[in-house]
Amino acid sequence: MGYIAVVDYDVGNLMSVNNGMKYLGFSTKVTADPKELELADAIILPGVGAFPDAAAKLEQSGLMEALRKQSQKKPMLGICLGMQLLFEKGYEVREANGLGLVPGTVEYIQTPYKLPHIGWNSLKFPNSSPLFAGLEEDCYVYFVHSFRGLPANPSNVIATTDYGTEITAAVQNGAVFGTQFHPEKSGEVGLQMLHNFGGMNR
Repeated sequence: MGYIAVVDYDVGNLMSVNNGMKYLGFSTKVTADPKELELADAIILPGVGAFPDAAAKLEQSGLMEALRKQSQKKPMLGICLGMQLLFEKGYEVREANGLGLVPGTVEYIQTPYKLPHIGWNSLKFPNSSPLFAGLEEDCYVYFVHSFRGLPANPSNVIATTDYGTEITAAVQNGAVFGTQFHPEKSGEVGLQMLHNFGGMNR
């Protein structure tokens, strides 16, 4: 049995994801080494903070190209900022290039509600995905963000939520997945998603 790589690029929130996967019985490795990403069965890209700073760290460390390459070979899950980095471009603070694994951009949420969007919201599933196996619509998950992904292709949207406007809550493009919410902070519902992801390459 191999391991799931949790990418460490100095943007926090690593240990709660790592602990969640270990709790579910998966072997994990927190790493910033492109060679260890190549040897992993699957990859999780967590993150909190600003898009351009995180993108710069991925680029400078050589992880940007490594993640693009490995996304063609194995399942990948981006969480929160990690999901946003899957897109082509982000417009937080300044324009910056993402991984380009999901066509579209990341932009400030236009809503009458207070930002950041913090708290529990229910999900709708416009397109089916193995990430949500065993779950039903209107399950609740935990969000913390002020920017949202705007996918170019509606078929890449696998979950939405409402916060005064429709928010893309999760995306999928092939074996690349992203959740704007934090499954590792979303109780049994979130653990089910992590379990589903962890079992994809077995």
